[in-house]
Amino acid sequence: MKSGFAYLLRMAGLVALLLMASFSVAARAEVAVTFYSHDFGKNFPHAFFVAKGEMADGKKVDSAFGFTAVNVSPGILFGSVKGHVHGPSADYIANSNPHFTMKINDKKYRELLAVVQKWQNIPQKSYSLNKRNCVHFINDAIKTLDLKTNMKTANWKKPRSFMEEVMRLNPSLK
Repeated sequence: MKSGFAYLLRMAGLVALLLMASFSVAARAEVAVTFYSHDFGKNFPHAFFVAKGEMADGKKVDSAFGFTAVNVSPGILFGSVKGHVHGPSADYIANSNPHFTMKINDKKYRELLAVVQKWQNIPQKSYSLNKRNCVHFINDAIKTLDLKTNMKTANWKKPRSFMEEVMRLNPSLK
């Protein structure tokens, strides 16, 4: 009898161990963040990021964020205008240039969302082609993920060139 009971205890322990291992796998869920640029064309040149994946609690993530002028007009050439954080459409994303993807944990994703919220709450007129545009927004997001950026870049108005510079400064992204 003792050997049968010991066997059951060992099996119960093994089942418990397997259950705990499955929970630890769920805790390793991650979010993939891809940084994009969009060249000239029908739409304004732009930099943005897309986040997809799953949080450790099982919450699905499927979001995209960029910062742009509310109305793209010649007014952006003359000073600050109303700006907003905006999620591009699936078609816009599909016609944009993905540059690099990082896998991040829940903590980093929450920090990234805090950057989005900070930019959403900037008093109007918040968009400035020279001082606060989509590249400045993406720079904040990239720095939040502990990547190197060049604060003296000549690419503040050149989303694609900015992303390529970030990749050069962070060789592990290639």
